[in-house]
Amino acid sequence: MTAILEGARPVIDLKTIRTDVVGSLLRPQGLREARIAFDDGKIDAATLHTIEDEAVREAVRLQESAGLDVVTDGEMRRLNFQDSFGGSVEGYDANRSTVQVYERRVEGAAPGQRWDIQQMHDVGTAVSHRRPAKSRLKLAHNLPLEEYRFAATAARKPVKVSLIGPDRISQRFAYESSKAVYRDMDDFLADVVAIERQIVGSLVEAGCRYVHIDAPGFTAYVDPPSLQQMRARGEDPEQNFVRSLKAEAALVANFPGVTFGIHLCRGNQRSMWHREGSYDAIAERLFNTLPHDRFLLEYDTERAGSFAPLRFLPKGKVAVLGLVSTKGPELEALDALKRRIEEASKHIPLDQLAVSPQCGFASDVVGNLLGADDQKRKLERVAEVARQVWG
Repeated sequence: MTAILEGARPVIDLKTIRTDVVGSLLRPQGLREARIAFDDGKIDAATLHTIEDEAVREAVRLQESAGLDVVTDGEMRRLNFQDSFGGSVEGYDANRSTVQVYERRVEGAAPGQRWDIQQMHDVGTAVSHRRPAKSRLKLAHNLPLEEYRFAATAARKPVKVSLIGPDRISQRFAYESSKAVYRDMDDFLADVVAIERQIVGSLVEAGCRYVHIDAPGFTAYVDPPSLQQMRARGEDPEQNFVRSLKAEAALVANFPGVTFGIHLCRGNQRSMWHREGSYDAIAERLFNTLPHDRFLLEYDTERAGSFAPLRFLPKGKVAVLGLVSTKGPELEALDALKRRIEEASKHIPLDQLAVSPQCGFASDVVGNLLGADDQKRKLERVAEVARQVWG
């Protein structure tokens, strides 16, 4: 990790930090109860906002005390990580979601199994649910900017912001019911990219220097059931992949001085997963087409395959190895993590590697099946292994 001198104050080069964090943290019980009370009309938005503020402060303190190089607000103001877009725009035929909606989505599910998305088509928040458009989309409530502004006042470390990427937004768009509004997916994605660039521009103007794109849809292109779902809708997965690469690249273009990361997720719902398949089939094009500086890759289970695809990562970019699982309480052994990093370094130089949790701890308000103490130990383990490997 290097430091750049800006006047008398050293500024961390966020492109090369050795620890990272995906975004979400477990919601405190008090916040969860407050959100339910808000859903039921028992408290107003201002009261909820005050409770969210304190939850964000706690989330920042946790990450900083663990020794991470960069922190997030824990996504405490979101019901679901995809609210960064779905909760910020108007134009979808969608409703406000509730805690109850997300609890219902995982009823009867068991940890460690493949998640069968039962409620994705419910009338709820867009992107979290596959909804059509009733008018052209526009930015109405810049949630990521609000999140950043507050978190930055609470943090001593740099604050990163996570946004859901165009690929997932396109996969969760009911285009077949939106033809009166958007002539095709290219027309839709042009608006998505323009809106997200507006969000990123506002973050940069506010001082944010690390924007992280959540892109859970890219693992669909190596997952046989997901590929079959695309084909069943009459889609060409290859065309989808190429279109998404173009949109993701356009989103982050021409923001000098800003570090961009992209997280490739395999599913993270109540300690379940919904994608499998190695990165081999997409790695070369993905790493060489996307201009992002940091690629956050899940490597906590055998579903991800080997580290061999890392050989395609261009010089100057960093692969952040998601080796510490957020799906269960078991703490990864320090020596085992060091061996995994050593194994990865056989395919890519050690100075192009970093480490992080595999995903968020609570991609939605329900959260994964582990406790706050488990979460703390895992974040501390990320920082500990980084110190021992990189110094």
